[in-house]
Amino acid sequence: MSVLLLDRIGATAVLTMNRPEQRNALDLELRAALAEAVAEVRDDRAVKAVVLTGAGSHFCAGGDIKAMASGDGERDIFEGRERIRKIHRWFDELVDLEKPVIAAVDGVAFGAGLSMALAADFVLASPRAKFCAVFARIGYAPDMGAMYLLPRAVGLSRAKEMVFSARVVDASEAVTIGIAQQIVPGDLREAALAYAERFHSAPTEALGLVKSVMNHAFESDRRSVYAQEAMAQAMCRESSFHQEATRRFLAKEPPLYQWTDTPKTHA
Repeated sequence: MSVLLLDRIGATAVLTMNRPEQRNALDLELRAALAEAVAEVRDDRAVKAVVLTGAGSHFCAGGDIKAMASGDGERDIFEGRERIRKIHRWFDELVDLEKPVIAAVDGVAFGAGLSMALAADFVLASPRAKFCAVFARIGYAPDMGAMYLLPRAVGLSRAKEMVFSARVVDASEAVTIGIAQQIVPGDLREAALAYAERFHSAPTEALGLVKSVMNHAFESDRRSVYAQEAMAQAMCRESSFHQEATRRFLAKEPPLYQWTDTPKTHA
């Protein structure tokens, strides 16, 4: 049984972490599978959006503590550092993926599972979703980008409070503080697929450039962002998408891309 399922539904790639008995905890095999899958969807021009979810009744419980503990006696401190650095390499590919990423979070998103959710552009949560920066409970510092991503999602003070307390944030609070965009009371997977399908006719390259600039906007000065805007706009102006969208506008034809609040269903 594969620990990661990669399905294509139209122009959406669905990545399903598939260790339900372990609440989809990240072991070496699953991390390697994620690295391979992220590279695959990155390079596939037919993929316009990505849905990230977990099998069973949970999103991801974080790192596999049992697997980590079994190897602790065999690693020195530098090997431990390299373990995290290897994670960062593929995780950065996920964070910077120049396509919309939607996380469908049911059950727990704890520790590294919280980081996986934060790596997405949009988080849809079931009513039973729970988020927790659980690291302090085992004397760990946050990893997998949590110390970078969490303050940007919820603000510095609240991020510290979540990490220092290691308390559980329910779905309602997650929406209030900015971790999740909405709570889905019905079929979460269907809602995530419908959300992703809205991007099937979007200008993928343009959105990718925007995502790249915005992801680094907080550590860039104003004029650096201006320079990136100018570069991105010059590239977009030469795209075939822009040419066709402009032609349609001038011809008073239906737009090439238009957001809808009533997405299709996949039932």
